[in-house]
Amino acid sequence: MVESASDEILRDAQNVDVAFLVVGDPFGATTHTDLVLRARELSIPISSIPNASIMSAIGATGLQLYNFGQTVSMVFFTDSWKPASFYDRIRENRSIGLHTLVLLDIKVKEQSLENMARGRKVYEPPRYMTVGQCAEQMLEIEGMKKEAGEGGVYNEESLAVGAARVGGRSEKFVSGTLKQLCEADEVLGEPLHSLVLLGRRTHELESDYVREFAVDKELWDRIWKRDYEGKQ
Repeated sequence: MVESASDEILRDAQNVDVAFLVVGDPFGATTHTDLVLRARELSIPISSIPNASIMSAIGATGLQLYNFGQTVSMVFFTDSWKPASFYDRIRENRSIGLHTLVLLDIKVKEQSLENMARGRKVYEPPRYMTVGQCAEQMLEIEGMKKEAGEGGVYNEESLAVGAARVGGRSEKFVSGTLKQLCEADEVLGEPLHSLVLLGRRTHELESDYVREFAVDKELWDRIWKRDYEGKQ
């Protein structure tokens, strides 16, 4: 709505109070920043109230927010569209040992190409990407990059954490390798899901905390000692 109806949102804001509610923090997306800039151009005074956001709530995994790098987004792949721009951001994060928070795609009020072409306001059922789908797509892109001689950023044994419904009473975490997280959806349950790929600078206390969610604690310990402990 913001992208297509910003003029409508601001139309009467010079004369009446207009409230715009968002999921998460209001400045967690550039779309909302753009809305504020438009309001300023029209000399419309604005005020904002910070809100809970996955960007800070992900600390419930036990991973320190100071150790996170750039956040990336993962979209649903299609047969002809598999964007991999997230890969270079993860490469940059991992080059300095930082965690990567991966935000997963949400498809709500989406129209099929046929319905759009026919002008029919018929919407597809909502779809929410799962941790398993995200992990599979990450490994698919790693495979493609490896074939092109550009891979090596992560692999099937890279440690990660899957998070579901963070901040809710039924929040759930599962940790393990990316390969293990491909099969973690049944344990994690209903959406919304997020994924964190661990960086090599993971502190021992972080590992101890996240280990409690591990699918296989022995495997976690073995990979931690081999690839992460004492690494920078």
